[in-house]
Amino acid sequence: MTARAADRARYDRATAQLDAPVAIVDLDAFDANADDLVRRAGGKPIRVASKSVRCRALLERVLAREGFAGIMSFTLAESLWLARSGFDDVLLAYPSADRAGYAELAADPKLAAAVTVMVDDPAQLDLIDAARAGGGEVVRACLELDTALKLLGGRVRIGARRSPLHSPAQVAEVARAVARRPGFQLVGIMAYEGHVAGVGDAVAGRPLRSRAVRLMQAAARRELAERRAAVVRAVREVVPDLEFVNGGGTGSVQHTAAEDAVTEIAAGSGLYVPRLFDNYTSFRGRPAALFALPVVRRPGVGVVTVLGGGYPASGAPGADRLPVPYLPEGLRYDPQEGAGEVQTPLLGPVADDLLIGDKVWFRHAKAGELCERFDTLHLVEGDAVTATVPTYRGEGHTFL
Repeated sequence: MTARAADRARYDRATAQLDAPVAIVDLDAFDANADDLVRRAGGKPIRVASKSVRCRALLERVLAREGFAGIMSFTLAESLWLARSGFDDVLLAYPSADRAGYAELAADPKLAAAVTVMVDDPAQLDLIDAARAGGGEVVRACLELDTALKLLGGRVRIGARRSPLHSPAQVAEVARAVARRPGFQLVGIMAYEGHVAGVGDAVAGRPLRSRAVRLMQAAARRELAERRAAVVRAVREVVPDLEFVNGGGTGSVQHTAAEDAVTEIAAGSGLYVPRLFDNYTSFRGRPAALFALPVVRRPGVGVVTVLGGGYPASGAPGADRLPVPYLPEGLRYDPQEGAGEVQTPLLGPVADDLLIGDKVWFRHAKAGELCERFDTLHLVEGDAVTATVPTYRGEGHTFL
């Protein structure tokens, strides 16, 4: 029996009394992935990206482990909810226009002490001040650095379009704007190098593309390490007691951690290890988050139909954004139908071994987005479900 076949047998036994669709997290894999992230971080603390987990119980589990400290959130409403729930170090990774949220933040000492907001433009400070509604608490702020690699005088850009702040001078200018502004405290810098951390460099069957990605990423890492260090020096001239410099992501943990200017690493997807993180030379994780769909039809030889399945991930549309049939091995989508809204045909000789009611296990393309489809996660240890916990959705929250 292969390792994957053994996992399928375990998951089927653990969920034998549960009707599909059902989602699980394999805690043995989850914990092993957490240990690997800590190893790669080389002693620097890891701030957990909540959008890649979206389950309070699992956030609590990983933050209880040595080597993890703090949360990187994705909306202001989520940040406030987490802070009210007892998480005392929440960095909002994206600017917000949530005026009601800012009013709540500025009026509550506990929330103001726990939550740090992201800015990259003085106009965002104006919005926050206009939303205070009389709240006088100091708002903790973090500046985001644009990490994109710019070539040919800026005519070629590689990297996500996030912050407008690219040079040390630009970041320092906004740092001075925050430092001069009453009611704000500049405490950190964040720089997410998604073109390094979130792009696989070993795509199966694409050796030339993989080589090109590796060359691009090596150049990007060198350029960013030098520029990030210069940015930190420039900002520390304005705010000497800067608390943190955050960088990285699951795919770049060890490279970012090697930079002296970086004090902490962000990571989250590496806990669940979705399918988009299979194509890296820098690490190998264990798939920890899966969902099962039930076989409901057997239309013919070599084909079964499962209920549901159309759970595409965000990003540029493409086959790589679809969940992948994982267990049993050997199933594939019908190219004429793909993953359907309410049913999904699956092809392959192994389909003839599946019976009505059997489970087919899938891996989502991305990490936490799976939790927008399920109210609960069943936590599996060995071949048993040892706990069932709510996702954000299960607690009544869909923040985006």
